[in-house]
Amino acid sequence: MPELPEVEALAADLGRCIGGSMVDRVDLTAFSALKTVAAAPSSLVGKTVKDVRRHGKFLDLHVDDVHLIIHLARAGWIRCRDSVPVSRPKPGKGPLAVRLVLGDRCLDVTEAGTKKRLALYIVNEPSEVSGIAALGADPLGSEFTFEAFCGVLDEAGRARIKGVLRDQTLIAGIGNAYSDEILHRARMSPFASAAMPTEERQRLYEAVTATITSEIRRLSGLDAADIKQAKKDGMQVHGRAGEPCLACGDTVREVVFSDSSFQYCPTCQTDGKILADRGMSRLLK
Repeated sequence: MPELPEVEALAADLGRCIGGSMVDRVDLTAFSALKTVAAAPSSLVGKTVKDVRRHGKFLDLHVDDVHLIIHLARAGWIRCRDSVPVSRPKPGKGPLAVRLVLGDRCLDVTEAGTKKRLALYIVNEPSEVSGIAALGADPLGSEFTFEAFCGVLDEAGRARIKGVLRDQTLIAGIGNAYSDEILHRARMSPFASAAMPTEERQRLYEAVTATITSEIRRLSGLDAADIKQAKKDGMQVHGRAGEPCLACGDTVREVVFSDSSFQYCPTCQTDGKILADRGMSRLLK
C-alpha cells in the first residue's frame, strides 16, 4: 500500500505533470470505486488542475472549485502518460479505474488484483471525506511535536505499538512497511506497549521523524513509474524476510497474520527472541 513518503512523491510528480492543465474528458471504468454521488465525474470536465496535495495516504487533485480525492488502497497506482490512447477504455476491463484526459496527456488510475478497494471521491472540501476528517497528526506537520506524540501514546494505553503507528486516526500516513522500518530504527519490538518510558518514547519519536523525512528526501523528484521500486530498494527490514539484517547481519524474521505480514530483526529489536504469531489480529485494529 502506498504510504506517506510515496504519496508525497506522487503528489509532487503529478503536480509537475498535470498542474495547470484542463480536464477534457473523464472515463470512469470502475464504477464501484466512486464513493460519492453529489457530483458526477463529468463535472470535472472543463476545470483546471490547480495543484495536487496529500492528506495522510490520500491524494487530492484540486480541480478549480472541487477536489478529486484518491485513496490507492493496497494495489492502486497512478500513471501519467504523454499520449492519449486512441480507443476509449471499456468499463470493467483490466486494471484501469479512471482516466483523466488533459490535452495531449492522460492520467490513469489503476488497481491490480481482484480485491478492489481503491476509492475515488468528488467533493467540495477534502474534509467531506470521512477518512480525511478522522486523520491524526501528520508526521510532516508542525503539530507533530514530541509532546503531541506522547499524547498519542497516552491515548493508545497499552496497545501494541505496531498497531498504534498504523492507526490513521492517531498518526496519518504510516502503514505496514514504514512502521516496520520505524521500529527497526528505534530498536523496538512490534509487540512493545505504547505505555513505555519517556526515553523510549523519545527514541521512537525520533525514529518516526527520521524515517519519514529521509524517505521523503530519497523519493523526491522521482517519476511515478520509479517510486515503488525505489521504496522497495530502500527498505531495511520490510519485505526482506530471510535476508541478513543490514544493521547487524542477523536473519530478518517474519510474522504472518491474515493476508498480511510484518518483518523485524530479532537481534536489533527483540533481544534475540523470535516472535510468535498468536494474537496478531490485535495489531490490525
